[in-house]
This record gives sequence, C-alpha cells and structure tokens, in this order.
Amino acid sequence: MRGRTLVATMVTLYGLGAVAACGGAQGAAESASPAKAGSPAESSPPLDAASSAARSTAPARSSVALDDSARDASADKPLKGKVVVIDPGHNGHNYRRPDIINKPVDVHTHKKPCDTTGTQTNDGYTEAAFNWDVAVRAAKALRKAGATVKLTRPNNTGVGPCIDVRAAIGNKAKADAAISIHADGAGPSAHGFHVIMPKKINGPVDPVVGESRRLGIAIRDAIRAGTDLPYSTYIGKQGLNFRNDLGGLNLSTVPKVFLECGNMRNASDAAKFKNPKFRQRLGDAIAKGIENYLT
Repeated sequence: MRGRTLVATMVTLYGLGAVAACGGAQGAAESASPAKAGSPAESSPPLDAASSAARSTAPARSSVALDDSARDASADKPLKGKVVVIDPGHNGHNYRRPDIINKPVDVHTHKKPCDTTGTQTNDGYTEAAFNWDVAVRAAKALRKAGATVKLTRPNNTGVGPCIDVRAAIGNKAKADAAISIHADGAGPSAHGFHVIMPKKINGPVDPVVGESRRLGIAIRDAIRAGTDLPYSTYIGKQGLNFRNDLGGLNLSTVPKVFLECGNMRNASDAAKFKNPKFRQRLGDAIAKGIENYLT
C-alpha cells in the first residue's frame, strides 16, 4: 500500500400432556405431565470439547507488501474471544425427581418450580431430548466459528439444574450471548416458532433488555432464513414475544433469549423435530443468528 512494507512476523491464530409447556401464554403453567425419557432412533452427536488452538505461520520472507485484497485470516474464526451459553431446556430424568423439580425458586417477580419435565410429541419424543440434540449441534457450529461455548447441563440423563442456576451459569461466564432452547406443548393446530425476550422488571435483567431484543431478532431472522419453520400462529407477533415471568430471563445479567422451536403437539412441527437433518439445519441457524448478533 503506497510502497509501504512490513517485516514478516509470525502470525498465530487462536481458536480459543401439557399445554404451553414452555413458552405458552404468559401466566400459563409451565409444568407438563411427566414424560418418559426418550429420543428418536438417531443418536445425538457427541458433545465437543472446547476448540483446540489452530496455528498458522506467515511465509518466511524478509518483507511482505500489504494491500486491500489481503485476506483477513480472522474471518475463519469470527467469534474468537466470544463466550456463548446454551441452555437446553429441562433434562431427560426430571420426571424421576418431582421432589427436586417442584421445589419453588425465586425468579424476582414471583416463585415458580425449579424446573419441569417439558413436553413431548404424541409418540413420545421428549422435549428434553430434542432440546439437548439441537443445543449440541448449535454448540459445535459456534465452536467452529471460534466461540467458547458453555452448556448448562452435560447430558440428557440427569435432573435439573433449576432455572435460577441456569441463569447463574450464563452470568458467571459473563456470556456475550445466551439462549435457552425449548419446544412448546400447545394445542394440536398451533404451529411455528417464536423467540421470547425479557421485559424490564426492576430487576437483574433490566440493563440487558435492549441487547436481548437485538439478539432475539437476529436469531429469529436466521431461523426464518435457514429453515422452513413459519412464525408462530398462536403466540407473539412475527415470531417475537416478550415476557416477564421466566426465571431464566428475569435473573439474567447477560443478553439472553428463549427459543420455542415450534409445537411438539403439532404433527407437522413434530415430524420436523424428529428428523436429524432438520435438527442440524436448526442448530446451524441458531448459531448463525448468534454469530450475526455478535459480529
């Protein structure tokens, strides 16, 4: 650039049944009838370890001319240095421990159960299994983009954690973005996805309400572009909804949203959810939405 040269240096890149069981009408009970632990025949991909460092070395030249066409190698890792927390809603063995998941916890605006069993499709594919599978796929895509990703539970064979603990995990990690993945359990004719964003409650979430809205819109747009899911036909507007009764949002001090991927009691949505290829598209779309927000 205008004759300027730069002594080549080593460049190192570091990668461093239930009605409205989850996101139904505000004020509706979030609990569901105990669901059997179950998942479709296709197994979920393994939970990846954190991305290992990727290194590259500049050519051994005495100097290198720089110009506007030079590729920015950081484009390969656009989320380097970013922390994302993914919360796969519920857990596969919650149904075994009602004594734990029914314990009330304070979510600032009121008290509600520690967690619920979640819902399931009519043929028994549980929401907990679906949430876990999609979360793992999204985490893999985000790690590939360079993000540090933390999940609120290590598998789908445990109990909890409680909703206040799930929020605390994102807060402790000082996440740049957090998302809780769910699927709904509304009436059989209801279908489509929606993103739930927090409202101000004179509480912990207030400072990040605006950023949470930006995050929610980015995820909504990416899912709309990357899948064939329609906007919800039964709640919210244009795939967006705002609530002040969800502990995972109320207690968050980092930008966070809930995603209701669709209605497990709707035949069309359920058929998509049970297809691993669709779950991959959905996981990739979630990751893309988070990447768009962070970059």
